[in-house]
Amino acid sequence: MNAHVTWPGQTLALFAAAEEAIRQIPPAFPLEATVAVNPWLGQAKEDRRTAAARLARVGGGRMFLPRETVAAMIDAGEVTAEDLRAAEAAHGMAAGTLQRATRQATAKVAVLPALADLAQDDSGIDWPAFVEDRIGLWAAAHFDRGQAFWPAPEGRAWTSWRTFASRDLTPELAGLPDFAARIAAMPTDARAAFADACLALNLTQEAAPVYFHRLLVTLGGWAQYARHLGWTAERDGGRDETLFDLLTIRLTWEVALLEQASATRSTAWNQALQDYARPLVIDDDTALDAALQEAVDRAAERRLGNTLSGKARAEPDARPAIQAAFCIDVRSERLRRALEASDPGLRTIGFAGFFGLAVRHHAHASDIVEARSPILLSPGVTSATSGDDIGTRVRLRAVRAWGRFKRAAVSAFAFVEAAGPLYVGKLLRDSLGRGTLPPVDPAPHLDLSLHERIDMAEKTLRAMSLTSGFARLVLVCGHGATVTNAPHASALQCGACGGHAGDVNARLVASLLNDAAVRAGLQDRGIEVPEDTRFVAGLHDTVSDEVRLFEDGHPAATREDLDRLNAALSRAAALARAERAASLPRGKAETLATRGHDWSELRPEWGLAGCRAFVAAPRARTAGRDLDGSTFLHDYDWHQDPEAETLELILSAPVVVASWIALQYSGSAVAPETFGAGNKLLHNVVGGIGVLEGNGGALRVGLPWQSVHDGTRLRHVPSRLVVAVEAPEAMIGQVLQRQPDVRALFDNGWLTLVSIDGETGLCRRYDRGAWIAGASPLTSVAIAA
Repeated sequence: MNAHVTWPGQTLALFAAAEEAIRQIPPAFPLEATVAVNPWLGQAKEDRRTAAARLARVGGGRMFLPRETVAAMIDAGEVTAEDLRAAEAAHGMAAGTLQRATRQATAKVAVLPALADLAQDDSGIDWPAFVEDRIGLWAAAHFDRGQAFWPAPEGRAWTSWRTFASRDLTPELAGLPDFAARIAAMPTDARAAFADACLALNLTQEAAPVYFHRLLVTLGGWAQYARHLGWTAERDGGRDETLFDLLTIRLTWEVALLEQASATRSTAWNQALQDYARPLVIDDDTALDAALQEAVDRAAERRLGNTLSGKARAEPDARPAIQAAFCIDVRSERLRRALEASDPGLRTIGFAGFFGLAVRHHAHASDIVEARSPILLSPGVTSATSGDDIGTRVRLRAVRAWGRFKRAAVSAFAFVEAAGPLYVGKLLRDSLGRGTLPPVDPAPHLDLSLHERIDMAEKTLRAMSLTSGFARLVLVCGHGATVTNAPHASALQCGACGGHAGDVNARLVASLLNDAAVRAGLQDRGIEVPEDTRFVAGLHDTVSDEVRLFEDGHPAATREDLDRLNAALSRAAALARAERAASLPRGKAETLATRGHDWSELRPEWGLAGCRAFVAAPRARTAGRDLDGSTFLHDYDWHQDPEAETLELILSAPVVVASWIALQYSGSAVAPETFGAGNKLLHNVVGGIGVLEGNGGALRVGLPWQSVHDGTRLRHVPSRLVVAVEAPEAMIGQVLQRQPDVRALFDNGWLTLVSIDGETGLCRRYDRGAWIAGASPLTSVAIAA
């Protein structure tokens, strides 16, 4: 950027419009640490109907379930007359409107055309696909993170593309004469090139925001990947211009297509500019689809209310023999339920899987820094493993060198010819699920002062509502997923740990809470951990439901409790596998334990598909209730939180992360062409950052189709995440006043908030500052055919 340039007011307005459009794009994170993202993050400050109408104009994909899907849910009794009436009342519609709407087809909304679309109309050449292909070819090299043997030179995206395009003769062969020469003559500064392009297009500030948004949508996953660079930089107090550069690149193609345009195309472009400048209008079809989705959302809320109603289970007075703290991840719910059934003396706790430690971690024998924390946080603490790693480094370098030799252009074919038969045994072993677990890294450690360690321990225990009643043995259990041949493997790991497994955080917390000096400091702060209490870390493999314990230096006195825990975990794993097997294609309880080692398995597990609720309450509220692996469970006791600080933390961090997960699954299910990664069978990893569906085109983001669909029906039916909190409504309201961005998620209909009455379990829903009666429990009014 040339800081000394003084831009005219019209150009400054266009720069502002570009920033507005950039913020409409959700971020997409690289494969190595995939983080679930709300695909409608850019529209979260407006209501869902407005967002849906906006996205329809720019080709941003649908937001709501198709009418035929809702109709099928009504026929099956999943959506009741009560749900439809509640949705009609919420949207100001007459009774019976939605029942009639399910029998009417939704009119196809015309997407506003870019110049590439107009050029296709009057030339017969598929210019949108051509532009997508040429940008994708350059972007795959520019954004490469070590996959390519010959990496592209580093530098700004605009500079890199300008160098590439000024030597690319393909556009001229396709019908754009002198394209390369024209790019070579363009300004080296992206902002100057942007201003020139806007002038050539005769772009007005009224049309610019929607037009820029349309162009960014045509860039698909490349725009979302670039947005993640900017989003992360902003989170950390910096700035990144990559997505602005991509917008300038896309504008440059538009100018080229306008300059060789026919009179027909020029006329159509002038009309398009007027259409881009028109105010946003919510049409009748969008309003009806939004209301039908509301009915589906109300049905999910009603089912949760039925499950939570009634008195909570009485808490035993006796000290538990074992406590087990699991991540709030929905996949933990089944195992927790099975574990409690396996041993009555065992109690479980739910807490975000990074366990309050946001760390930058150096894995054993690695210089790569992994952010083991929710993406909303910038880790402020560094952890590393202990012990000598020279031998491991030498071995890993040999493995990498051998891998590069196998794939190198001069040796790849000869290698397959000569050594291919030697891999038959490995291929069969992997196909039969006979792989082995990775070795356990040495214990991680934190380099912090005693005061800092005490602070961290106190915050963790208070956030867990675990300040008294400690068992003799407390398991701190993270989770991960053992899978092979899966580019999206990190999407199955712990979202609270930045797309990594939760073992590092669990081991750090267990070590911290076993530290005698830390315990002495906690006692001074009103938290007394009994002398006989020991903390042990574990890792729950969500594919097999097995739990690996890390017995880092435990005294012999804990052996009996560890054996008891291992026995309970083994029984619980068998129960959980039996329950999950029924939902997986070709699922058999006896094979789930090894399913993750099969390189050909498309669905090693369902991940978080089906997630639809978040409950912050004492475990007694949900204990013994079958939540079907669909609910995030966070332990919370409002009596221990007089200032609502813990509640504020829960609503502003775990709830937001959970909402991103639920909305990502919804986006991949309802708009797979825009927010889904496509078919796993056609994936090719590009740049180490994402996948292509086939051998070219736009980067695909979101979840593969096999992650949300079983081949016959959706396994994730999009519905609004219901956040249920057992706390006084006045306390919840105070937190929302302090967190306006969180309040906007509820006010704008992206999430549902309900309060749980501690005595009856009845729920009341939050409605823009008021609390009103929720769905009555145990009601399910059938709709007459």
